Amino acid sequence: MSGMTTARTALVIGGASGIGLATAHALAADDFRVVIADINETAAAAAAAALGASASSIAMDVTDEASVAAGFAGVENLHAVVSCAGLSMIGPLTDLELANWQLTIDVCLTGTFLVLKHAGQRIADGGSITCIASLNGRQPGTGMGAYCAAKAGVLKLVEVAALELAERQVRVNAISPGLVDTPLVAGIALVPGLTEDYLANTPLGRSGRPEEVADMAAFLASGKAAWMTGSTVDLNGGAHLRSYPDVLGHVRAMM
Repeated sequence: MSGMTTARTALVIGGASGIGLATAHALAADDFRVVIADINETAAAAAAAALGASASSIAMDVTDEASVAAGFAGVENLHAVVSCAGLSMIGPLTDLELANWQLTIDVCLTGTFLVLKHAGQRIADGGSITCIASLNGRQPGTGMGAYCAAKAGVLKLVEVAALELAERQVRVNAISPGLVDTPLVAGIALVPGLTEDYLANTPLGRSGRPEEVADMAAFLASGKAAWMTGSTVDLNGGAHLRSYPDVLGHVRAMM
């Protein structure tokens, strides 16, 4: 029982599926006691049960500060936080509904702010916070205005948080994945030619796996990254070296 109370805890937000779920497994393999937080409480509980008795789950809505604060308040001996919650709404700026813009900003940008705020208050000195950003944080794409703006904001928030938390030796970094095979991007496969365009603009010629992003997140949470903060890892098969696909062009071509 003493091991349970002294084990380092990692909180994975958006950990019930995709990159978050893979990250929970990677951190558990590195001997963290993992807490999976997700808006889908049932999926989070199932994911934690699959990890074993040392894992647990909580409900968290990153757009609700009370929910975020309550989630963090219940986690003891917190040494690592990985923020994975996100969504994307596609539409040209001239037609984009304000509600869709606001939802994207609320989840991806304001949600990240709330996670950084409460993680910064609760995390142990010397801990690590990692935010999952996106290739779109640096590379624009048609129809991706809200998502691009939100993820660019995430990258700058990470830099500010790294500066402000450095006096406590808390490290804050970001990972910017490209196309990764997760439920979030499943819709891409439904648009003829779009996946092929992504891969043609990826020098390594393939999409990523959630486990590859998870391995990077586990590295950033480890002592091997002890001198790394305020950094963004472009983990996208080299896609940031080329052009982003014309998402709207592909969507319009199928209509």
